[in-house]
Amino acid sequence: MKKSDVRKLLESVKKNEIDIDAALERIADSPYKDLDYAKIDNHREIRVGYPEVIYCQGKTVEQVTGIVQFMLTRDANILATRASKEMYESVKAICPQAAYNEIGRVITIKRNEEPLTETYIAIISAGTSDLPVVEEAVETARILGNRVERVVDVGVAGIHRLFSKLDIIRGAKVVIVIAGMEGALASVVGGLVDKPVIAVPTSVGYGANFGGLSALLSMLNSCASGVSVVNIDNGFGAAYNASIINKL
Repeated sequence: MKKSDVRKLLESVKKNEIDIDAALERIADSPYKDLDYAKIDNHREIRVGYPEVIYCQGKTVEQVTGIVQFMLTRDANILATRASKEMYESVKAICPQAAYNEIGRVITIKRNEEPLTETYIAIISAGTSDLPVVEEAVETARILGNRVERVVDVGVAGIHRLFSKLDIIRGAKVVIVIAGMEGALASVVGGLVDKPVIAVPTSVGYGANFGGLSALLSMLNSCASGVSVVNIDNGFGAAYNASIINKL
């Protein structure tokens, strides 16, 4: 339920278009729905502007399907991250609208068509191996109503590839930079643009990458002042924050 939905409901009561009992029934599950194994936050969108997102990793197929089944009654767009193909197939059985990005492991269900922003988010990756995080970020940004421009495989090992895309990158309102190995791409981009840069370290790299820790530390120690950093492989978190910035 959005703030606009609550306002319309209250206005309908005020105009005697619906009675108080009917209005109470509409919000009967507020502020959350207890499914025993999960408590779904029905007021999330009212408080922060975006509905609750399902993090699937660690949940069973039945739990994910049950959560989606309830959320479908709320008539809001649904985003599920870190979802397996088996989870998608189960969700698809109860909702044919469900779509699956296999690379990003993201399930999306569009119940409402969000108007896209005029400004856009540029999502940049250092290498093709970073694409799972890229796709998670892209799906998140789009279902939250943002235009997205991808710029992939432009890491510092061939930095001329990055320079050829600077017009797209500089035209964005906010930039997400996704990189593994030593994570240097975030600092390079941060030194070339006048927009906020959200850096995402990935777990891509050989042994001394320590599962993304070396990229994380490099990004945290960036000398480019406009760079902020989210957790390792957290394409969702980067896109969520980028969406907030893009809509300011």
